[in-house]
Amino acid sequence: MKFRKVGVIGAGQMGNGIAHVCALAGYEVALYDVSRERIEAGLATIDGNMARQVSSERITVEQRDKALELLGLAESMENFEDADIVIESATESEEVKRKIFAELCPHLREDALIATNTSSISITRLAASTDRPERFMGVHFMNPVPVMELVELVRGIATDDATFDAMQDFASSLGKKIANAEDFPAFIVNRILLPMINEAVYTLYEGVGSVESIDKAMKLGANHPMGPLQLADFIGLDTCLSIMQVLYDGLADSKYRPCPLLVKYVEAGWLGRKAQRGFYDYRGETPVPTR
Repeated sequence: MKFRKVGVIGAGQMGNGIAHVCALAGYEVALYDVSRERIEAGLATIDGNMARQVSSERITVEQRDKALELLGLAESMENFEDADIVIESATESEEVKRKIFAELCPHLREDALIATNTSSISITRLAASTDRPERFMGVHFMNPVPVMELVELVRGIATDDATFDAMQDFASSLGKKIANAEDFPAFIVNRILLPMINEAVYTLYEGVGSVESIDKAMKLGANHPMGPLQLADFIGLDTCLSIMQVLYDGLADSKYRPCPLLVKYVEAGWLGRKAQRGFYDYRGETPVPTR
């Protein structure tokens, strides 16, 4: 099963990153979002990120130009009628994703594959909401997609071998390394990473340390490249909360209970870098802790 055209739903940080690496790998890419403005913003981000890759000599000018020629926008999901695979990378909400698949499926060829970039939601449940559960898989890219090497591949209970083999070949063609994960809440990376971030928020909530001291402790004491609260801001606090809720609901273990402080920040709309405030305030020249 060979892919030529890739559809990407969601032009945000993850979606535009997926479109970026697909175009660089030589695939024709159609990027879709709920508005033309969002798609154009995603394409502009890709252009800027590729320019930085050229400056750092990670890619050549020729590679960038060829990739940009392969990138286009999809005015509607009807534009995916000739896509070989469509990758959904919308917000981490099962309800939203189910609505997307309901709208998408009638426009796809019978043999087209669907992938979801969900970081935590059951692949089996999402697949069951489509007309092709055997041709549906989880393909979880890491953020930022053009930089991070890993992709988690997750089969649903109905995913067939041909789909799995095609997804492995596809991920490898993007220059990614693969970790196969079983279909359990949050898979591998976030099953381990998000409880650590949640515990860091509890450590702040209980007054054990300040934002600065917690991040400094983990960077210098555990040799992490980024502190857990800084990382939470980078991921998005709403996404962190969604994943913790999936873990808590799916595994029914109190150790996954989201920290009340994380809930409070999300309620305030302080979602991290994308909202200019989270555990740090990003509105000035340098980030300043908010607590």
